[in-house]
Amino acid sequence: MTTIIVLLTAALLGMIATGIYLHFRPLPAERARRLLRPTLGTNIALFVGAQLAVAVLGFNDAMAAADAAAAGAAAVTEGMGLAFIGIALPTAFSTVGAGLAVGPIGAASLAAVSEKPEMFGRTLVYLGLAEGIAIYGLVLSILLLNRV
Repeated sequence: MTTIIVLLTAALLGMIATGIYLHFRPLPAERARRLLRPTLGTNIALFVGAQLAVAVLGFNDAMAAADAAAAGAAAVTEGMGLAFIGIALPTAFSTVGAGLAVGPIGAASLAAVSEKPEMFGRTLVYLGLAEGIAIYGLVLSILLLNRV
């Protein structure tokens, strides 16, 4: 398990280092198109495969730890773990939705305010409405957490 985590960390740091290198020394457009498309597909396939391996191997380790902890204190069961994942999903999805909404609204409000500065208050209200989506997801998660 530790080996897989170390390999995933090394792969992630390697991708970050490659991104920094390519930021300062970009490839020509033709070479980048020819080189990066298969590389991106390979990286995604390896990353998903490694995550599946971590999930499978980590599940066995977690179950062994749960059996050891069951003898002592109360352990978190699989159902409780799935409930916590279900509680986290509204916050996660609403945050992604709010991010997708705030981007275009923010760009449009900046353009509108640059042309008419008196529109600032109105555009701020629209931006707040889009940001409220994330707050609704957070409130829903808190309400669900009180049920568990």
